[in-house]
Amino acid sequence: MSDSLVNVMLTQEERQPDRIAYRYLATGDCDGEIQELSYGRLGRRSRAIGGLLQERGLAGSRALLLYPPGVEFICGYLGCLAAGVIAVPGVPPQGRSQNHRALTRMKRLIADADVKVILGGRQVMAALDGMEEHLPQLADIARVVTDDIPEDAENTWRAPDIGPDSVAFLQYTSGSTSAPRGVTVTHGNLMDNQRVLTHGFGHSPDALAEHDGDLFVSWLPVYHDMGLIAPVLNTLYLGGTSTLFSPLHFLQRPERWLSAISRFRPHTSGAPNFAYELCLRHATPELLDGLDLRPWRVAFNGAEPVRAATLRRFSDTFAPAGFRRAAFLPCYGLAEATLMVSGSAVGAPPTLIGRAGPGARPEPADAELVSCGRPGPGMTVVIVDGDRQEECPEGDVGEIWIAGASVARGYWRNALATREVFRASLKDGRSGFLRTGDLGFLRDGELFVTGRLKDLLVIDGRNHYPQDLELSAELCHPALRPGCTAAFSVEDGALGEQPVVVAEAAPEAAPEFDRITALIRSTIGEAHGLSVRDVVLVSPGTIPKTSSGKIQRRASRAAYLEGTLSVVGSSNGTTG
Repeated sequence: MSDSLVNVMLTQEERQPDRIAYRYLATGDCDGEIQELSYGRLGRRSRAIGGLLQERGLAGSRALLLYPPGVEFICGYLGCLAAGVIAVPGVPPQGRSQNHRALTRMKRLIADADVKVILGGRQVMAALDGMEEHLPQLADIARVVTDDIPEDAENTWRAPDIGPDSVAFLQYTSGSTSAPRGVTVTHGNLMDNQRVLTHGFGHSPDALAEHDGDLFVSWLPVYHDMGLIAPVLNTLYLGGTSTLFSPLHFLQRPERWLSAISRFRPHTSGAPNFAYELCLRHATPELLDGLDLRPWRVAFNGAEPVRAATLRRFSDTFAPAGFRRAAFLPCYGLAEATLMVSGSAVGAPPTLIGRAGPGARPEPADAELVSCGRPGPGMTVVIVDGDRQEECPEGDVGEIWIAGASVARGYWRNALATREVFRASLKDGRSGFLRTGDLGFLRDGELFVTGRLKDLLVIDGRNHYPQDLELSAELCHPALRPGCTAAFSVEDGALGEQPVVVAEAAPEAAPEFDRITALIRSTIGEAHGLSVRDVVLVSPGTIPKTSSGKIQRRASRAAYLEGTLSVVGSSNGTTG
């Protein structure tokens, strides 16, 4: 068996050079332009990119990948692996957001990873030329337009000296954070998680043959772990074919996703829960009449809470088009474990239960919990009482701890955080666990995720740190008291988790409260790409805090839900 995806790529190229590895829907539509990348060309392009990077002496350094949606990202990523260069997938600057959100994130990634080279397309590189005023470090970083690398550059390529413990890439979390953490994923981690994914999604040789090798349809961003590790790399691992298109094209017209599944008939396709809800909003009779979803065997649902109501409504709505409820595969994973940890059984309806275990109280809007299935082969999941460092009895809620060969090495150049998160030990002597920060319980071997120990917000599949939202809000207006703002998320029906901001405001600013709430809403929208469900201004000294002065976000959330906040002004952003 191959010991790295580089060798996998070379093997696939040798065995089936003419087979299409990836097709890309340039417009998002099945009848629009389709770009195709064969295994032969994938190998040649990746070696050409790798050869150039090796010639420049960049082996072992970090390369920031800034590509628009398309197949060239895949060549750039595999080119880095083929050169022994550590890839750092990034979000390319685009649109109005580049002035703040993308620039801030790029600056932090460049500094934290100590980026030595940027790979991308011509348009991205042209955009970078106008950003040097805001990113002066760009002047010291080499840039490579990979489109311009001739294929004969592959003649200089030499197989890199890499092994299972060699670092393949750094996966940074998707949310904006003042202290970014790059998950250090090794070649061994990647190969092991491909094995977990293959088993978990039922990608057996018979299943691939039944679908003529068409494995995935995906619009998921390839610079995030779910979009990269599953549809892109599992396709390469198994030698299948996958159809990709842009996340923007999906958001513009969610029905494109279902149309592509109907047209290309893959075995597997999936997304966070919100995507299924978006499809439900566009489920017209005309759309249903034109779909054939019968070949869709695995509809995975992960990256954010899986909602029983969504599974039911989607199954009922799209049953006339051939969708089966048993195709749903709720799963659990995280970047720190490369990607997949557990998943429901292929071909069986998801397990739902009405209560989370002793002491747990699911909210009325989502009273049923959905099982995320059993841990993948080689993955160990234990539920731990973090205060006592002891494993919880079955059915009791505690923190989810994980061990296995898919668990990443740690956080890039952050020994303290690595020790705290990746080196956890139980009182009975068992050690080497990853602390996920998520809460859940095990029942009959299946994992149920009930919440988060940490205050991380997960909105539409993206992570956001509450401290970042709070700081953005506090800087909006001088009447907002520093260190007296709480950001959290609440359930909002079919919309899922939505953010709420509660801030203390000086009474003398009462005539401006409407303007202040509008400022908070617009600032968070611009800086973090979030639509805030509710902005609440409260009296000074009423935000719950610990004795040491730290914001108690859970207590603030509870007071908000119970209606016990000392409200002086608010702006609700929900619509009926």
